[in-house]
Amino acid sequence: MFRKLVSLDEAKRILEQNFSPKPVGVERVSLSKAHNRVLAEDILSPTDVPPFSRSTVDGYAVRAADTFGADEDRPVALKLCGSIRVGEAPGVTVKKNATAEIVTGAPLPRGADAVVMLEYVDHKGDTVLMHRAVSRGENVMEAGSDIHEGAVALKRGQTLSSREVGVLAALGLTKVGAYKKPRVAVISTGAEIVEPGKPLTPGKIYDINAHALSAAVTECGGEPVSCGIVPDEKGRLKATLREALDSADVIVSSGGVSVGPTDVVPKVLNELGEPGVIVCGIAVKPGKPTTIAIVNGKPVFSLPGHPTSSLLMFHLLVRPLILSMAGRQEETPVTAKAVASAKMFPARGRRTFVMVSLARDKSGRLLASPVALGLSGAITTLAGADGFVEVEESRQFIKDGEEVTVRLFKPVSVIS
Repeated sequence: MFRKLVSLDEAKRILEQNFSPKPVGVERVSLSKAHNRVLAEDILSPTDVPPFSRSTVDGYAVRAADTFGADEDRPVALKLCGSIRVGEAPGVTVKKNATAEIVTGAPLPRGADAVVMLEYVDHKGDTVLMHRAVSRGENVMEAGSDIHEGAVALKRGQTLSSREVGVLAALGLTKVGAYKKPRVAVISTGAEIVEPGKPLTPGKIYDINAHALSAAVTECGGEPVSCGIVPDEKGRLKATLREALDSADVIVSSGGVSVGPTDVVPKVLNELGEPGVIVCGIAVKPGKPTTIAIVNGKPVFSLPGHPTSSLLMFHLLVRPLILSMAGRQEETPVTAKAVASAKMFPARGRRTFVMVSLARDKSGRLLASPVALGLSGAITTLAGADGFVEVEESRQFIKDGEEVTVRLFKPVSVIS
């Protein structure tokens, strides 16, 4: 039986008292593997970007002062002194009343400080007629105008998207310091569980939780480590948990935490190290059997076997911890205001999370509708839900037509 159900807030407080999540370490990663990693250092630019002043158009490099007074009817004549191509160091110097042909991206030659676009130029032998005046710096990207040498190009704690990886490449870097991904052992328990792909015999079901939880670990920056399926047998379970504690930073199991004769996870955890189980049952629905332990400094989350309960409790309790251990910032929950399409009842004395789907009615109101077949054992409950409505323990019910706040699992197009 459960020792004593605690509220969700109390469970979080107990966890915080017993475990303070911190990044698990730093490693150097190559540019090709840097995407979606979290920087563990400020990146100072080792060079100016761009490293030289360059033309932003096809045209002619000039001294801006030499084009003063040029217009369509009275062009200014300059002498052609050469040309500059992309990827070449300029071999000419633009002196007074001279110009050099230049293409987009090519370095500005010595003496020049602007570029006249090709559309405003007539080229006749060695004479170039400028039909438009330019100012100093026009059509030129100055050296260091994007990033100055020594400037902070990227900050510690930033997650590297394709844009940030592009910045690293622009700086010429091949490796950066990133926070290590916390290793999260994922264990499924139960005699009825079978790995997907194998034949199902009577009474067996496929292992949903291992794959759903592993994906959830990856989504928040962790590295899932599969420990396979373990039957509800104390010796096997104890050995598997001990191996997981030796090799991983966090352990997440599913199943074996209810009140049946084969639910042995809490008993085993108390035998593996101190302080052992710190939470054994939470006053929530779904997710009541959730058990939390700290074993020799490592957190162990024993989640219910039912997929909806398991993923919801991971979302509420495990995800924030893994984010911190991966060096990531806790995201602000994405929420939407909607109108309840039906009454929503909490379980007596328990905070209840009602899975809902969102849609707009004919008047344009955003409706939150409880997902059909909302049993904790139905994986389609989460697959068909856009988010959930949290109903406090003190509420009797949420009435039809009442405004509710929906915490979204991800942005939903229908709300825009």
